[in-house]
Amino acid sequence: MMELKVYDIKGKETGRTVQLSEKIFGIEPNEHAIYLAVKHYLANQRQGTHKSKERGEVKGSTRKIKRQKGTGTARAGAIRNPLFKGGGRVFGPRPRNYSFKLNKKVKRLARKSALSTMMKDGNIMVVENFDFDTPKTKNFVEVLKSLKLDDKKSTFVFINPNKNVYLSSRNLPKSKVVNGLNLNTYAILNAGKLVFTEDAIPEIEANF
Repeated sequence: MMELKVYDIKGKETGRTVQLSEKIFGIEPNEHAIYLAVKHYLANQRQGTHKSKERGEVKGSTRKIKRQKGTGTARAGAIRNPLFKGGGRVFGPRPRNYSFKLNKKVKRLARKSALSTMMKDGNIMVVENFDFDTPKTKNFVEVLKSLKLDDKKSTFVFINPNKNVYLSSRNLPKSKVVNGLNLNTYAILNAGKLVFTEDAIPEIEANF
């Protein structure tokens, strides 16, 4: 088992520790699984609505604009020829779906590999459970300063996070508050510093 100290939101040690499962946070990272999971996530973010007009779709006559021979220039058909200004585009982008299937076991392995990578790099910490009575960005900034994360990227992982905590963090470009049950490989690796609340650890281990 692996141990991490638990801090309070003032940045001080509470004297408690949490046990982390080596099956989740201590495996040998599988880089190919991580690559596939990140690629899968980013592909799913693409709308695929790109479109340009081709020769048969641009406005213009289909009349042959000049005779075939005897002009001294290249032969040409309609004004919608892609070689002319205002003509259609050759092999332009068309709407398509970029998503692809990825097996659940590969996704699970990728998440474990990402957590293990963050653990090896010392980018995981645990804080005691906390919430705010009212949504206030200043309160969340004070927490970041206490944990020395105010100038770093950070992702706070809750289980069913307090709405006020989420709203307090929403205006901060470098910090995020996420639900641990929705944690994916991309979010883990993009976190900078991954901050788990105390009650999120057992839920994460059970889910992963």
